[in-house]
Amino acid sequence: MTKPKTIGQLRKSGYKVISIKQEIRKNLIEKIKNNETLFSGIIGYDDTVIPGLCNAILSYHDLVLLGLRGQAKTRILRSLPSLLDEFIPIVKGCEINDNPYQPVCNACNEKVKEQGDEVEVEWLHRDDRYGEKLATPDVTIADLIGDIDPIKAASQKLHYAHEGVIHFGIIPRTNRGIFAINELPDLQPRIQVGLLNIMQEKDIQIRGFPIRIPLDIMIVYSANPEDYTNRGSIITPLKDRIGSQILTHYPRNLGDGIKITAQEAWENRDSGHEVQVPYLFREIIEQVAVEARQSEFVDHKSGVSVRMTVTSLENLISNAERRAIKNNENLITPRICDLYATLPSITGKIELVYEGEQEGEINVSKALIGKAVRTIFMKYFSDPLAATKKGEQTYTEVVGWFKNDRAVEISDDMTTEKYLTEIKKVKGLKELTCRFMKLEKDVDGGELGSAMEFVLDGLHQNSMLSKDIVDSKTSYKDMLDTMFSSFSKEEDEDFLEA
Repeated sequence: MTKPKTIGQLRKSGYKVISIKQEIRKNLIEKIKNNETLFSGIIGYDDTVIPGLCNAILSYHDLVLLGLRGQAKTRILRSLPSLLDEFIPIVKGCEINDNPYQPVCNACNEKVKEQGDEVEVEWLHRDDRYGEKLATPDVTIADLIGDIDPIKAASQKLHYAHEGVIHFGIIPRTNRGIFAINELPDLQPRIQVGLLNIMQEKDIQIRGFPIRIPLDIMIVYSANPEDYTNRGSIITPLKDRIGSQILTHYPRNLGDGIKITAQEAWENRDSGHEVQVPYLFREIIEQVAVEARQSEFVDHKSGVSVRMTVTSLENLISNAERRAIKNNENLITPRICDLYATLPSITGKIELVYEGEQEGEINVSKALIGKAVRTIFMKYFSDPLAATKKGEQTYTEVVGWFKNDRAVEISDDMTTEKYLTEIKKVKGLKELTCRFMKLEKDVDGGELGSAMEFVLDGLHQNSMLSKDIVDSKTSYKDMLDTMFSSFSKEEDEDFLEA
């Protein structure tokens, strides 16, 4: 269907212009009726954030998303244009997307007076009706609302009180659309004051001149609660004008976190090698984030971003990919020893309290990985310490193999063949692994090796085996032999010192 090209044709077509909030409400109602996905790519918010968001839209509210970093606030804001009509008509060439039936800017009013229904219209796509600004301390009123342009005034010989000399800011240019301000508390209080008229009266005033331009706009914000006390705050009058404050949160369960990480991480590599990530690694990586959010060494007010799990998974795969390329192997399969390749992703994403700083970022991060492995191990296997106390023989054969100075020594650059040969030395380990992890008896290759190493590491995390890491080499040994060996070394050192 051909779109009308003038105001007259638009009137004849019967097109009706409605406000931005009416438009979003109308399209949201339609999506709810048809049981459509409201916000694609948003996981874990179906029963919490999204209902609150829908209520705000249905109530014609401007809104603020309040939550810690990495809680999809910006993604939600950027998905709001999906609720807009695909195209709307505007006066052609208008800087502020004027309504053809009721233009508000001086230039468009002059056009309509001169040309009437012959004024041309153009159709604006929904993607061009979204504006966004990151709030920083250097943002000015001129950036957001506008200022007087002396060059325009001189060239057109206009008085400074004439509307034609205004250079519009980003908010008026998003008229009849959605405007988002990210990290609102970082905006200077005096600049926040400048938003009051837009929020309440829906108009702008430039430099105190008696020019009022009513805007049709929906304003949405994001904010971090940490900002209220550390870097800045939302001024009370502005908070009072924001219709709804919606609290975001981190994934409430491991499954949601795993889905988010899988959605965001780059897994399909272009090196020509097939990537195979056993599910237990996805669980471990997500559990690291859970442990970090509960850790006494990590600053809870700062939060632990979902970006940590995304970059951790990518680094895990990259370490396995590097090994596959080096050894000319087709399959990229992570190993437990590869988990320490995720340390750069963890240390850069957590903020430590004083006690954590005393421990050190690396030590805290390694401890988080260890706790995560232990937690996921207990999901698949029975408690080794409890089993030993009860006299159960579940782990006796595997742990017993390490007596008499036997050890498993692996590295993250070993070929899969050497890796499997080394780890299969442990008597009873394959059978134990397959039984508890429900693997097929004929399973082999990197997936089996990773699962068997997972069992050894789980036993270490439960104090059944010792583990030493030197550079890229990891060795598992008998716990008691290691303890006695360390005691004997200490006695020798004391003797030599004496």
